[in-house]
Amino acid sequence: MLKSKTPYFGLRGGWLTFWITLACGADMTLYGYDQGVFSGVVISQDFLQLHNLEGPSKTSLLGTVTAIYDVGCFLGSICAYWLGERLGRRKTVLVGTTVMAIGAVLQASSCSVGQMMTGRVIAGIGNGLNTSTAPIWQVETSNVHWRGKLVILENVLVLVGFSLANWLNYGLSFASGPVSWRFPLSFQFIFIIVLAFTVPWLPESPRWLIAHGQEETAVQIIADLENKATNDPFVQFQTSEIQYSVKYERENSVKFSDILRGRAHERSGTKTIRRLILGMGAQTMQQFSGINVSSYYLPTVLTKSVGMSESLARLLTACNSVQYLCFSMIGIPNVERWGRRALLMFGATGQCLCYIFITALIRYNEMPGYSHQHEVASASVAFFFLYYVFFGIGMQGVPWLYPTEINSLTMRTKGAALGAATNWIFNFMVVEITPIGIQNLGWRFYAIWIALNAAMVPVIYVFYPETAGRTLEDMDEYYRGNPPLFVCFDREAISRKRPERYQIRDEHVIRAKEGDVIELAQHVENATAVTA
Repeated sequence: MLKSKTPYFGLRGGWLTFWITLACGADMTLYGYDQGVFSGVVISQDFLQLHNLEGPSKTSLLGTVTAIYDVGCFLGSICAYWLGERLGRRKTVLVGTTVMAIGAVLQASSCSVGQMMTGRVIAGIGNGLNTSTAPIWQVETSNVHWRGKLVILENVLVLVGFSLANWLNYGLSFASGPVSWRFPLSFQFIFIIVLAFTVPWLPESPRWLIAHGQEETAVQIIADLENKATNDPFVQFQTSEIQYSVKYERENSVKFSDILRGRAHERSGTKTIRRLILGMGAQTMQQFSGINVSSYYLPTVLTKSVGMSESLARLLTACNSVQYLCFSMIGIPNVERWGRRALLMFGATGQCLCYIFITALIRYNEMPGYSHQHEVASASVAFFFLYYVFFGIGMQGVPWLYPTEINSLTMRTKGAALGAATNWIFNFMVVEITPIGIQNLGWRFYAIWIALNAAMVPVIYVFYPETAGRTLEDMDEYYRGNPPLFVCFDREAISRKRPERYQIRDEHVIRAKEGDVIELAQHVENATAVTA
């Protein structure tokens, strides 16, 4: 942190939150860019020839080269489980950014399959560290009314990166030679530079600081973020809430070794394992929605399954990324208004319907001698586009937000890391099997995603409590009350509004704090009068 009388260049309140959001947003934009950039690389003839990846016999190896990035992301997320809590949010993001820079250099200069795979694994490790940490940093430094919107905004920026990668791929598809794929891979450094010049000068999470005994610094940061004095009743109330949660979790925490051995009892009263499973489940559902069937391979899907030319497939992929970005913005104002549960169920229902039509249409497109192949192929493209509408609104952002909200303070880093690790390992699985599935199963491959999306709706409805409108400490109190497993029967648990009992509690505590401040001020005034 910059040592000066005016830290953070004098920024306070909304402007300080803005710059934290900019840093976290640059990180998530880089993540989105990496999700999209390789879809253009894998159909570049220069890339395929140089790395000896041409032909049907190389389909499996090409899938591995693509998917190995997700293995790196998985490893990075696991590292974040331990590293993130030791270093703090800022330093972990800086470490992840440095690792990503090394991976980007190796990929952009690659001359062999071995070098490309090494670069993708290393870049993935850095991305896994960052995507496990940045959402927590954002959540722990945000006002409760803005928390959901800002994290969803970051996930919209994922799509900005994704769209940028697709348009860059399309534009460079007209170039010949290595520039068509080396330049897009080098472009990652734009975001890496932004992170390097912003993250070191921004505040650490006050919740992490309190958990590590740096309470004086934490109180000052809370005051800076809220644009209030350190003795303001609201700042004092927030500090005491965090202190209580830290103390409670330390006294009743469950060791990870006990979780692995199945020896974690619920004596803590905070339902640690249930909350971890819910966070990991949200990330699993995002991958089982089938998004990476097309985000990594949409040009491949359009050329192999639909029968389009490579140029048209690239153009449609780029156009799709723009409408994907536009519709995902609907989630920003509505993540608090509709709630997390409603957005997830809306997304899963729409995705299921889209895959029903995609499967049926591609089946007819693959039928030999069918007279309307062109028409059904064109219709299937429309439903791929519509799929991204539902995913962008409902499933894009909430799975990254939910693990940071549902887990307790001492398990938040670990829970978010395990959630991200779950996302990445299933991401790897989907990306690995997709080219083989398209080649060997044809239209039947798309039917798998119908069943998976359909199964998500009842799971969300029955098991997932609402987190919209609640403070992070509200969720701790909710789980200390020994809530039922089936939350669908608990009206308070599924309400989109903050339960009234939490509001009443806050009002009582803040009044008490205000009374303490008034009493202290009168004491000082009396003491000053006596001295005079």
